[in-house]
Amino acid sequence: MITALDTNVLFDVLWIDPQFARLSARSLLRCATEGRLVACEVVWAELSATFPSHSAFSSAMDSLGVAFSPIDAAAAVAAGEIWRDYRSRRGSRLRLLPDFVVAGHALHQADRLLTRDRGFYRSYFPELTILDPTAD
Repeated sequence: MITALDTNVLFDVLWIDPQFARLSARSLLRCATEGRLVACEVVWAELSATFPSHSAFSSAMDSLGVAFSPIDAAAAVAAGEIWRDYRSRRGSRLRLLPDFVVAGHALHQADRLLTRDRGFYRSYFPELTILDPTAD
């Protein structure tokens, strides 16, 4: 089982969010026992920007057991097509292309996505299996 991770769950755990850290850590641990944990380049970039150095970031990802998994061409094209459809329906600018890349990666290169942002992903990626740490 491959679980793709959204940035918000990793933020919760690494920066010990007072509301969500415990729930996200429990879900992350459960997913790790069931298979691989992966993050695409969008999540990798968003998260690494919060660390003081590359070595500190690498150490954190290693300690969580999260592997880098770059998006492949099919997933990138799918994300772009769904984003184009979203924008053509006058979707708000609150949702940027990186949100769609995270979901496209999970849909095509993983078995599920661990995220607290289930409403958005379920609306635009209905075939994607979503795990929400707050729903356990």
